[in-house]
Amino acid sequence: MTNVAKEKDRIAIVNGSGSSRLTGDSCTPNSIHYAYDTYALGVGTGKALIKDKLDTWYFLTADYAFGHALEADTAAVVKASGGTVVGSVRYPIDTSDHSSFLLQAQASKAKVVAVAGSGTTFINAVKSAKDYGLTDGGKQTLAGLLVWITDVDSMGLETAQGLVLTNGFYWDRDDETRAMSKRFFARMKRMPHMGDAGDYSSTMHYLRAIEAAGTDDAKAVMAKMREMPVNDFFAKNGRLRVDGRFVHDMYVYEVKKPSESKYPWDYYKLRAVIPGDEAFRPLSESKCPLVAGK
Repeated sequence: MTNVAKEKDRIAIVNGSGSSRLTGDSCTPNSIHYAYDTYALGVGTGKALIKDKLDTWYFLTADYAFGHALEADTAAVVKASGGTVVGSVRYPIDTSDHSSFLLQAQASKAKVVAVAGSGTTFINAVKSAKDYGLTDGGKQTLAGLLVWITDVDSMGLETAQGLVLTNGFYWDRDDETRAMSKRFFARMKRMPHMGDAGDYSSTMHYLRAIEAAGTDDAKAVMAKMREMPVNDFFAKNGRLRVDGRFVHDMYVYEVKKPSESKYPWDYYKLRAVIPGDEAFRPLSESKCPLVAGK
C-alpha cells in the first residue's frame, strides 16, 4: 500500500502494521509509520527482561512477515544486551493448536518464551502456555512482543497476568489519555488500543498540516508534517523523520494480577519509559534510501 501511495502521489499513514522495514529498505517519501514498530517492541521488552537477568530466550514466532521482523529485531536486542537466543519455532498463523510448539519451548529451558505474533493466534498461544504450565512457579517467563489491550481484555487477567509488553499508548496513563479514551469508549464500548490512538493522532496531525500548508498536495503536506511537532494525548514533542518514522516515547508495562486491578480496563502497571530517540532505530543504522549517504 505504501508503494501504491507513492505511485499515486498520496500519503499512506500506517498504525496497525508493525514491520520496521516500512522505515527501512521499504521506506517511501509518501509513507509514515506512526504508532510503533517491531524495533521499538524489541528494544522495550527485550531490555526490560534482560535487566531482570532473564537472559536466555526462545521464540514462538508467527510465520509471516510481521512475526519474522519481530523475532529478528528482538533477537538483535537480546544479543546486544548480553543475552542468548537458544532457539525458535515458527507456527502457521491459522493454527489453533500450539501444543507441539510449546513443548519445544518448554524443553528449551529458556528463561523467556517470547511470542512473536498478534491477534487471535497470540491469544491462543498465551492460553496454551498457561495450560501447559510454562510459567508455573516462575519456571519460564512469557513475553508478549505485541499485545493489544483488547487481547488482554479477551484473555482476562487470570490468564494474562505477568505478561511484559511494550506499548505506545495506554488509556489510563494520564488525564489527557483518559479524556480521549472516555470519548472513544462512549462510542465503541471498549477502551482504545495503541492503533486506535495512533489513527486519531496521526489523522489530526495530517489535517493540521493541510491547514498549515493551505493545500492537500502530498509533498507540501508531508513537508509540514515533518516540520510541525505533535503535542497531544498520544505524543509529547513527537516528530516525523525523513525515513517516515514518527518518533515518540514508548512504554514498558506489566499486566496486573486480578487482585491489583481496581476498576474496568485497569490492566497495566508501568515498568519503564523509553525516550523516543532510544525506542526507534537510529538513522545512523537505517537502510532507508532517503537517508543522506545511503
